[in-house]
Amino acid sequence: MPRFIDTHAHLYGDTYADDLEAVIDRAKAAGCMAVFLPPTDLESINECRSVAERFEGFAFPMIGLHPEDLPDDLEPALRYIEDQLSGEHPFIAIGEVGLDYYWDSSRAELQKEAFRRQIEIAVNHRLPLMIHSRKAQSDLLQILREFKGAELSGVFHCFGGSVGKARELLAFSGFCLGIGGTLTFRKSILPEVLAEGVPLNRIVLETDAPYMAPVPVRGTRNEPANICHVIARLAEVYGTTEDAVAEQTTLNALRTFPLAAARMGM
Repeated sequence: MPRFIDTHAHLYGDTYADDLEAVIDRAKAAGCMAVFLPPTDLESINECRSVAERFEGFAFPMIGLHPEDLPDDLEPALRYIEDQLSGEHPFIAIGEVGLDYYWDSSRAELQKEAFRRQIEIAVNHRLPLMIHSRKAQSDLLQILREFKGAELSGVFHCFGGSVGKARELLAFSGFCLGIGGTLTFRKSILPEVLAEGVPLNRIVLETDAPYMAPVPVRGTRNEPANICHVIARLAEVYGTTEDAVAEQTTLNALRTFPLAAARMGM
């Protein structure tokens, strides 16, 4: 059975309140070695930490502010993040951070400021980034290029763009693309894009649970056990075995998130 890491799952809050332990048990039974938990706001930072404490050695929290969940006054929230990172802490990355203009671009300047400030935090604490980008790649690239020489690393979460967009992102050598359920959708262009322009050693697996459940369970609440369907599709795309996909993407995840790797004893 392939063993894998889910690098992006929101396994906290009301969505999983009634059956989180069963979700974790199914994940482990499916071959999941670890789940990485990105929060979206201050409240969910604490929820991620609580889940990680409950499932120590399996669930690992990140810390950050999602671009769609920013407070009008960034300073108290950013100070809170800095305080949480002082001394010993459980966080393996800064995320989920980035830019999202899909529904509303009126707060673009606030989003860009929050993104820059959280990149600075990542650099100062030598942590990778979990980056969310939706309808904002031009601004995202411009900001990342401002940090040339800073040895940034991380994941471009939920990639779904063209070969050209993939190559723009992969020009940042410390980053992988997060690939999940959209790969399996009937009208997805991802299979062709990955085959043409993305080597397997630049991919990590993710669910974005509870969202983006893959075919054949599309439309249901997503969970880490469903990554088996993504692995099967990736094996078809790259003309290799499911075991090879799981092994390589696990190595990629451990390389990208060294604190998680150390805490897993890998």
